[in-house]
Amino acid sequence: MIIEHKEETTSDFPGTIIDIETIGEFRNQYYDSRRYMSIQLVIFGFIDRHALHISCASGVQAINELHRETEKLIDSLPTPFYAFNTEFERGVLFHELGREIDFERELQENRESKANARMYLGIPNYEDPFYDNGYMCMIAWENGEYDQAIAHNRACLLKERDILLKRGFTTPTELTFVR
Repeated sequence: MIIEHKEETTSDFPGTIIDIETIGEFRNQYYDSRRYMSIQLVIFGFIDRHALHISCASGVQAINELHRETEKLIDSLPTPFYAFNTEFERGVLFHELGREIDFERELQENRESKANARMYLGIPNYEDPFYDNGYMCMIAWENGEYDQAIAHNRACLLKERDILLKRGFTTPTELTFVR
């Protein structure tokens, strides 16, 4: 089963900010998309001019259902696509969906952490239960604490929206896609 969270928002930017939550381990021996091949998508969240929407797999048995829903949904979202760390989103989605998704705009500067960007720009925490710590979100999801994982993803999307509106974006670094 997929748990959905939706809320209306009003934001002044073109396109869609995408933020995902995952489980699994990085393969740090690789410097291309294979670094992400052992990571599984468990939450797909996005925010655009009108709405914030989060889809969360409720357990390992729902991950394939989330992949199918994400595959259908992603083609209907307005472009350009933004992400805080486009390499992560592109790498995970490449291995999970079996195709390259074009993220044209990156919100991260110089490999900074989201926590540092948030503090520097004076952006609120938005009730993030894990204070920008994605690893804690993974543990919560694995423990069935889906409401906490969704709250984290929601906060990430709102923080990323604020980063975009306060500072803008950069051009993502290239990622080599290898199966």
